[in-house]
Amino acid sequence: MKSEDYYSASNVTTYNNVMDYYATNPGPTDDSILKDQDKHVSAAVWEGQERGALRCHEHTSKLDRWQLTERQIELVKRAGFGYLRLIPAISLDNPLISALVERWRKETNTFHMTVGEMTITLEDVAYLLGLRIDGEPVIGVTHTTCDSVCIKYLGKAPDSGYTSGGMVKLSWLKEAFSECLEGASIEDVERHTRAYLLYLVGSTIFSTTTGNKVPVMYLPLFENFDEAGKYAWGAAALSFLYRALGNASLRSQSTISGCLTLLQCWSYYHLNVGRPKLHHDPIHECFPFVLRWKGKHSGPTSNRDVVFYRKALDSLKPTDVDWCPYANISHTVIPESILNQLILGRSKTMLICFDKAERHLPDRCLRQFGMHQTVPEEVQHWERKTRGVDGGVDLSGRMEAELDEWANRRFHIVEAEDDLDEGEYANWYSRITRRLVGRPIPISSEFQRMNAALRDIAHVADTLLTHGMDDQQIQSVARIRYIAHECLRDHAGTSTLPLNNSESEVVKIRGKERVRRRGTSKRRRKDDPEEFYASSMHIQLYQVPNEVDHEQHLCPPPIPGHALSSTERIDGVTEYDDTNEVEDVDEDQLSHGSEENPCKPLATVGVVQQPSLGTSEDVAQQTDFTVTA
Repeated sequence: MKSEDYYSASNVTTYNNVMDYYATNPGPTDDSILKDQDKHVSAAVWEGQERGALRCHEHTSKLDRWQLTERQIELVKRAGFGYLRLIPAISLDNPLISALVERWRKETNTFHMTVGEMTITLEDVAYLLGLRIDGEPVIGVTHTTCDSVCIKYLGKAPDSGYTSGGMVKLSWLKEAFSECLEGASIEDVERHTRAYLLYLVGSTIFSTTTGNKVPVMYLPLFENFDEAGKYAWGAAALSFLYRALGNASLRSQSTISGCLTLLQCWSYYHLNVGRPKLHHDPIHECFPFVLRWKGKHSGPTSNRDVVFYRKALDSLKPTDVDWCPYANISHTVIPESILNQLILGRSKTMLICFDKAERHLPDRCLRQFGMHQTVPEEVQHWERKTRGVDGGVDLSGRMEAELDEWANRRFHIVEAEDDLDEGEYANWYSRITRRLVGRPIPISSEFQRMNAALRDIAHVADTLLTHGMDDQQIQSVARIRYIAHECLRDHAGTSTLPLNNSESEVVKIRGKERVRRRGTSKRRRKDDPEEFYASSMHIQLYQVPNEVDHEQHLCPPPIPGHALSSTERIDGVTEYDDTNEVEDVDEDQLSHGSEENPCKPLATVGVVQQPSLGTSEDVAQQTDFTVTA
């Protein structure tokens, strides 16, 4: 079912009007749902703090270097990974993934799009990866060392250089077990297969932000291959990805892990944003559906950065969404075992992957199941637990409530409601969501208008005749004048500092984004006018024409330890070149003049258009500016 089935022309008009409103107020106006907005990356972006593209950790590129024998392939299938091993080495679109993360909300485990909430469901995992979404929860015993576990299940232990706590390097697994001889014993075949399975999950569904390690706690689950095939690996993969998305959505983060191929292909199927054109004919579908995007793609993607995708998602229209992309795909290619589990795609339950328990809330995304969307129930609070440092701890004893929810998963299948008007949902959603991530109006323009308004206020206060006023009125005028000048002076004094206070900064080289860790010194890049607009400003002071009664002239109280000269300006921005180096900003370059007569009419900071600027209304009509005397 296409999204346009739900939207009439009048609804599209309403949608456009709503988007115009949110251009200045991105929401939420009701913070009962998105309670962590101040910690979210969208808050940082709105403040002008760009973190650039996330570092994406997934390692599918070397999976084809494992030489599996026929006996090994049979064991992999019995363990439940017969389809996951076919996962292609898709080139990750880091900017697209980063823009999607900006719309992920850990409070609801959904993407908050302009058209409503969407999420990756258990149904998506089954279709795209071919993993079981029903079965035993993936949970077990924690480990802080690798030796005993690796010796028991792999027959050998890695050197200390290949381990870190309870994690082992993927490179050691590949070097030691990537080739199993044809005449190997059953025991050796099983050990080599367990090593492959650990490498497979560590490269794909359970990839970590370490980039090259995998916890050995999964190994005991591969002891018996038939028993391993009974686990709900798809539910565990989704829980892991939910947790990774939630962590990456925080403004302080710069990396993301989990099954990013699942995330990217989910976006390709559902959203007409960044979707590549296929060189092959998609009529002949094969399972799992992620294979549809295998091979070379066409279309311009090299110059698409995070800002490009952010703008596309901010302007996403109902017609850009395919709520049910699998409806027209022949189900004859889907295994019956997978088809029988698809009902759990609508299960409102808890997903479990060891210590990572995350809520699966399909009632917030009913249109992805061909249903009309209702106002969802309030999200029940749940504790996001983390694995303890002690080894040998069975997490099952610490997660009874979560395990009970999973055990009752089939009793919480969301159902459709007939003849439902989605207007109530649309009104509710407009209040609780964050509609926009990027600013439609540049920060520079807003700063410009704000300064002009402050200048208007200061000018009125400076030139206001106080003759005939009583003492209280005179004090009020003096207070207004002081506050206006204080704000203007603060803007002049702080505009030398970079707006980006995050731990990493974006460096653009030949059209691609790279994230570089920031040192202790403050740095500024020159090629981002919205983020560092202040770097090109020249602040000067001008004297207000003395039209005020000389006996009644008011002056604001002097600010201790600081007097502005008549030629203050901001410099210190260096040229940026391809050497990927940005010089430090010398914060001491802001000069200060000598102490002035405190009763002399105070100089006012002027932020003006070239060649002149009248009022805030004049400023509002323009966006490009230069600040001069």
